[in-house]
Amino acid sequence: MHWAAHRDGGWEVSTKKTFREKLAEAKNMPRVQTLTGGMKKRYGPGTILIPAPSEVAALMRKVPKGKLLTVLQIREHLAREHGATMACPIVTGIHARVVAGAAGEEEEEGKVRIVPYWRTLKSGGELNEKYPGGLSAQRSRLEDEGHEVVFRGKRTRVNDYERFLVKLG
Repeated sequence: MHWAAHRDGGWEVSTKKTFREKLAEAKNMPRVQTLTGGMKKRYGPGTILIPAPSEVAALMRKVPKGKLLTVLQIREHLAREHGATMACPIVTGIHARVVAGAAGEEEEEGKVRIVPYWRTLKSGGELNEKYPGGLSAQRSRLEDEGHEVVFRGKRTRVNDYERFLVKLG
């Protein structure tokens, strides 16, 4: 049970889960299953990993200052680790967002050592607008660590991001 501010200035019980609660959920994850239906049609035969949020968090936690990680790297690493053909791009991306949200909640409470979520990028080195504080906050943190953030059309990405990618097992 959580308390949330109401429009009239009072408080009400909220059933919305915090990001930390979502991060702690396992919901039968990780699991590997056979690709079927539209997924099989799109990606071909094989298996797909539905990763646990804690696995995504563990990889994001390992990225040192000055280095970067992409959600694709997370997917490839976890698929190899579980012997799957691939890891689900949607679930992995959602988990990265949950990890970032949980770290944002911890930071709001004054915790200093949090998962450095801002170092995890989308495909092509793109920043994630859904992270706490949006693009501007992620950009600021990355620039503070020496990265150059550039705008290409509607995309905001780290310039030459490939040079800074961390190596995963």
